[in-house]
Amino acid sequence: MNWLRAVERLRGSRHPGVLVTVTGVRGHAPREAGAKMVVGADAVWDTVGGGNLEATAVERARAMLREQEPRPVTLTMRLNDRAPAEHGRQCCGGEVDLLLEPLPVVPAVAVFGVGHVGLELARILARHDVELHLVDSRADALEPRRLVCLDDALARVHVHHAPVPEMALGQVPDGCHVLVMTHDHAEDAALVDMALRSPRLGPIGLIGSSAKWRRFARTLRAEGHPDDDLARVTTPIGLPDITGKSPAVIAVSVAADLVRGWQTPTGSGDGVAGTDVTDVTDVTAEVRA
Repeated sequence: MNWLRAVERLRGSRHPGVLVTVTGVRGHAPREAGAKMVVGADAVWDTVGGGNLEATAVERARAMLREQEPRPVTLTMRLNDRAPAEHGRQCCGGEVDLLLEPLPVVPAVAVFGVGHVGLELARILARHDVELHLVDSRADALEPRRLVCLDDALARVHVHHAPVPEMALGQVPDGCHVLVMTHDHAEDAALVDMALRSPRLGPIGLIGSSAKWRRFARTLRAEGHPDDDLARVTTPIGLPDITGKSPAVIAVSVAADLVRGWQTPTGSGDGVAGTDVTDVTDVTAEVRA
């Protein structure tokens, strides 16, 4: 399996990885600049040259996975008989620059109800690298001409026409953020009930007022849901300081709240986090840190 298929495989299975690229070669090295390898928690696909070079890159990549490092890392490795090596000598005589780029698990969002607000929200989320599931019981809400605004989406958009929308919950990925905003309060209630019965799913957001939630909460308690389960539901959804009732404003508020939750602190500094190492000892010391 080549590196591109491996990236697709990791994304599809929702597992993180690291993409390793040879960005520079001086002198003789096992592979030319541009060679790539993908490192997962328990597998490696393709190669950047084998030997100590590759073993060190794999070790560093797995450390990134364990530490959930969000930023790319650069390594420079010398391949000569004077460079200490932890994984065997590799005396090609050259020097290789590597770029290690995290391949995180991208967020997944399922929007149940592609009405005015749902479509506006989909337009915003489609500009982000997410797995976006759009679900509606109404076929006309999902007609291609209505969703043409998503044709240039960065997101991967999955469209589900589901006459019984709660059945589509089984088709969204683990950890998926579920947003319930259908045209029918009975559909909303059924979706929240079923989502609460699916611990594999992520947070649940319900559009509407606090009064609507109080009515729903009474019904859900009567169905046997404890308060700990009900705490998974957020309503109203969106940022409270963005007010307004137009679909576009509501969508902006909800999207902003989602994106804020996806952001991961990256520490100080911008750009690529790099370490210019002089020999293999420095590289492996960094891996252990």
